[in-house]
Amino acid sequence: MRRVYITGVAGFIGFHLAKLLLDEGFVVHGMDGMTEYYDVTLKQRRLAGLKQNSGFGFTECMLEDNAALFADISAFRPDAIVHLAAQAGVRYSLEAPRSYISANIEGTFNVLEAARELAVKHLLLASTSSVFGANAEMPYRETHKADTQVSLYAATKKATEALSHSYAHLWGIPTTAFRFFTVYGPWGRPDMAPFKFTKAILAGQTIDVYGQGNMFRDFTYVSDLVRAIRLLIDAAPARPPDAGDIAEGDSLSPVAPWRVVNVGNGDKVALGDFIAAIEAATGKTARRNLMEMQKGDVRATWADNSLLRRLTGYSPQTDIRTGMAHFVSWYRDYYRL
Repeated sequence: MRRVYITGVAGFIGFHLAKLLLDEGFVVHGMDGMTEYYDVTLKQRRLAGLKQNSGFGFTECMLEDNAALFADISAFRPDAIVHLAAQAGVRYSLEAPRSYISANIEGTFNVLEAARELAVKHLLLASTSSVFGANAEMPYRETHKADTQVSLYAATKKATEALSHSYAHLWGIPTTAFRFFTVYGPWGRPDMAPFKFTKAILAGQTIDVYGQGNMFRDFTYVSDLVRAIRLLIDAAPARPPDAGDIAEGDSLSPVAPWRVVNVGNGDKVALGDFIAAIEAATGKTARRNLMEMQKGDVRATWADNSLLRRLTGYSPQTDIRTGMAHFVSWYRDYYRL
């Protein structure tokens, strides 16, 4: 599968995935709505880098614009679609809930319809560890129940999993959903903690530490994550003859060529250790403002990534100190500090 269409290609993960695929000789076409959820200049600079490769094409349009989206995908005729575009962020879903319904549900429906019409060989789409919600059984496995989402963002992503499963069943579309675990790295999103904390610590400002600092995350370095996606592109699920042929621990559906895969480091990092990694990389001490848990947030995430290893022979490896050192170096260079 050498022709890949990426939604959200100017975004953090979309940019890194497109760059990796282009470096490996893939032909990549992407779309992005270039919305102002965060600094559009960052998206424009990501795109500028991608456009230096002759194998890359780009169309600006919104997921909700079904006619424009379908025309774009149809003209490219991809072997695989990687659907990354979404309205992201747990906290912003408290402020602008309607945008999550339109982008994440209506927009994903439009992508599914295109995949059906064009009979793509593999549809891959992004979900999130947030779908596990109130489930306290960790590390999270793909086969754990994920029925207690505590944010609208998570609920819309779980809905996209369900929608894609139904399409895989009805139309035989080989589909892989990935659940991401706190992705970070160079060119990251300004609304996420690595970016916000680094900016504040370098400026000598106080950082807001939610949950009184008693929180844990499975931090996944972006280069590791897109390498996993690259390998999963070639691991399209096939529908088993019957449920008895599904290996223990595999999330493969018994009725559809559909699977969900955790993409995480497989390591639970305390929030204090994450802050310490930024302090080490910046050479500065953080000033902390300890706060209560934010509504819609969860205390911890932690991935079991054994299914990813089984399918691809690969699992993320970058530790938080190494990853944050790379991020801080990029941040200083990008903002000329």
